[in-house]
Amino acid sequence: PRKVPCRERGSMMRCTLENRNAQTKQLQTAASNVEKHFGELCQIFAGYVRKTVRLRDKADLLVNEINAYAATETPHLKLGLMNFADEFAKLQDYRQAEVERLEAKVVEPLEAYGTIVKMKRDDLEATFTARNREERTRQRNPSDRHVISQAETELQRTTVDASRTSRHLEETINNFERQKMKDIKTIFSEFITIEMLFHGKALEVYTAAYRTIQNIDEDEDLEVFRNSLYAPDYSSRLDIVRANSKSPLQRSLSAKCVSGTGHVSTCRLRKDQQTEDDEDEELDVTEEENFLE
Repeated sequence: PRKVPCRERGSMMRCTLENRNAQTKQLQTAASNVEKHFGELCQIFAGYVRKTVRLRDKADLLVNEINAYAATETPHLKLGLMNFADEFAKLQDYRQAEVERLEAKVVEPLEAYGTIVKMKRDDLEATFTARNREERTRQRNPSDRHVISQAETELQRTTVDASRTSRHLEETINNFERQKMKDIKTIFSEFITIEMLFHGKALEVYTAAYRTIQNIDEDEDLEVFRNSLYAPDYSSRLDIVRANSKSPLQRSLSAKCVSGTGHVSTCRLRKDQQTEDDEDEELDVTEEENFLE
């Protein structure tokens, strides 16, 4: 085979070294970029989940308060509010499922990229080590021919190692980019799917809750309210009027009559006697008027 001149060989080595440096810098930039932005995305998505958890907790408090209020209301309103609270509580079960899915499908995969970036940095460190070893070997300038021969052999070995590391680095860059794009598509697709599932269920639940509120019979409850407002007062007034319309003797007789069934005949006798006395009084008045005439 043709022996490559030193000048040519040196130019090829410099070109290879520049390529490896460019690849190393590219992977370093990609890793730093992912570390920064994936970290931010992870924090924001985690905050999104925490907000959803707090919203679920507030909704649970709202359900409890609606039920407490419903217990004090008229029948139709009570039933409507309780059904509304049941639907709203069902929605919080779906919200809990949303939280669990977001944590598993979105937050945790983003958190995992911290470990992935660390592994890529380890690959970079191995590349730097091999490149530095090659540079140190190349910079030696021995004078002894035997030493020169050994140096060339070592340089060839380190160059092979560096080339192998360079190929591995190139594969690492490609795999990293491919996996990153695939993971981004998966994570955001999962996020959209989870949110669509929740909001689809939420639309069904809100529709049912809306119907329960609209089905409350206002007129029936208003009638119940009016009856509860006026019935006791009307009854008490009627009792007072009836009581005041009786004479003292009638009140006494009524009280004795209702005291027991054993006194019925006595009451009737007393009533008959009172009737006869009244008729005698009317007869006396008539006779007196005739006498005066």
